[in-house]
Amino acid sequence: MSDYSQLYDAIVNGDHRLAAEVTKSALEANTDPSELIAKYMIPAMNEVGNRFACNEYFVPELLIAARAMKASLELLTPLLAAGGVQRVGRVVIGTVKGDLHDIGKNLVASMLEGAGFEVIDLGVDVPPDKFVDTAREKEGTIVAMSALLTTTMVNMKAVVDRLQSAGLRDKVRVMVGGAPLTPQFAEQIGADGYSENATEAVALARRLVSEFATTA
Repeated sequence: MSDYSQLYDAIVNGDHRLAAEVTKSALEANTDPSELIAKYMIPAMNEVGNRFACNEYFVPELLIAARAMKASLELLTPLLAAGGVQRVGRVVIGTVKGDLHDIGKNLVASMLEGAGFEVIDLGVDVPPDKFVDTAREKEGTIVAMSALLTTTMVNMKAVVDRLQSAGLRDKVRVMVGGAPLTPQFAEQIGADGYSENATEAVALARRLVSEFATTA
């Protein structure tokens, strides 16, 4: 395929207009959308994550990189769906009931999309049954919950309990995140993992997907 390294640069540098421009050119040249994702977009988001981990990038840089990635992905997603392209995994994400904060959740969702996951974003103030009903649609789903208020953290436990009572707990994985959370809290409520930031969330989701593969 042609060299579309400008797409990589556009995402790393957070240039959403250039990202969309290069993607359009690539599609006009009949480039395979999955190759654009695998060769340029996922490596770009990995690099963004690495820079964040090394304190070269901070949340604002993550947000603009994610916006550039989404500008490209919006053009590719319909083609991927039409072509039946297999995504890395499926994540149902939302901010739990009673909590309206979404900046962290949106960033994690964007980073997961950039890493090749199918992401179903339920939004904010999501009741437990909504998580459960959406997870029920497909085995091997990761349920990702966010909370910023300590008063709403208890609703994460409610989701885990509902998954258990619905007979789905062994068919899904649960990951949680948010400023007031700790790994100990995640373990206490029966979640499968906790991430402190968006780049850790991607690594955790990849690990959880690999667990599905080894237990299948």
